[in-house]
Amino acid sequence: MTPGASSAIRATELDVPAAARPALPSPATPMPGRWQSATVEEVREETEHAKTFRLALSEPSPHLAGQHYIVRLTAPDGYSVSRSYSVASAPEASHIELTVERLEDGEVSSYLHDVVEPGDEIEVRGPIGGWFVWRCDSPAVLVGGGSGVVPLMAMLRLARRSGRPGLARLVVSVRHPADLYYARELPGPETTVVYTREAPPAGPRPPGRLGAEDLRPALLSGATAYVCGSSGFADHATGLLIQLGVPGDHIRVERFGPTG
Repeated sequence: MTPGASSAIRATELDVPAAARPALPSPATPMPGRWQSATVEEVREETEHAKTFRLALSEPSPHLAGQHYIVRLTAPDGYSVSRSYSVASAPEASHIELTVERLEDGEVSSYLHDVVEPGDEIEVRGPIGGWFVWRCDSPAVLVGGGSGVVPLMAMLRLARRSGRPGLARLVVSVRHPADLYYARELPGPETTVVYTREAPPAGPRPPGRLGAEDLRPALLSGATAYVCGSSGFADHATGLLIQLGVPGDHIRVERFGPTG
């Protein structure tokens, strides 16, 4: 398998001191498994630059909404490169769905976009992560910017599948309608889309930056807020939540950024 030329990296940043973080409830967070082969069962185009890969795991391992997997590519000469991608699907044991944005000059995402097709096998390891997770057992406010919606979509799907869609509220910010991931599935009474550069003609809001009034209707009493996006977006959204009275120890942040 020869790596390509474009990819993305995810990084979790804990903005709340460790002493202030609430203990994770049971069941225990699944431990990362060993490297395993996964078969690509389906490839779906989400936007011009993003695709979702549905993978069948050779060693089934249940994940929590918000966790991620590492994808590793290895060339015939032994050179290998890996990147981490959040799981977009609701928890299930035998399959995961990874939504990958194709970034210029990366090595993993371009290979996945340009070469991988149904029937291929890729190497993965996971699930990973125990802080930015949600078990559908308490209210959640989900705030995503661009590709940061991916782990939040796993949470929204979990709430809907569990018959508790009102337990999670999602606000996602994108530049243009064409940039919205999961455009056919995401809309619903528990979701709000904010367009910053161009809005649909019949949209309820003109284009503009995410503001406090966009988040206020999504707030739920006693909820934990999950913020995911670029560093700038995460800082901005976190500031808005604090401005609206959400305690800092009720906000969990995950930041995304490009890599070569």
